[in-house]
Amino acid sequence: MLFFCCPKCSTCKKAQKWLDDNQLSYTFRDITLDNPTKEELKEWTQGSGTLLRKAFNTSGMKYRALGLAQKLKDMTEDEMLELLATDGMLVKRPVLVHKGGVLFGFRQTQWEEALLK
Repeated sequence: MLFFCCPKCSTCKKAQKWLDDNQLSYTFRDITLDNPTKEELKEWTQGSGTLLRKAFNTSGMKYRALGLAQKLKDMTEDEMLELLATDGMLVKRPVLVHKGGVLFGFRQTQWEEALLK
């Protein structure tokens, strides 16, 4: 599995602890230093059925500063992918890419269903 997180983010820390507590192995990528590429994001959202808009960190300062709540509705998929690939802080995190798909954000019940069944 591939685990993207921001080391300072409390939700990311909870997700990483959950992975460790459940003895699930993963490759760690610091999203602030090595953000997902446009190609990765496209593959993950298309392969998982996740709406691309759900990949945005809507509670982030950068999202609000750029006024993306209004701008996203007029953006093409390609424009959204380009934007997400420019800055890992725009991506909803943590991101966990696993053999069954991709999970954006940490909801323990969702992760349990996807990874422990």
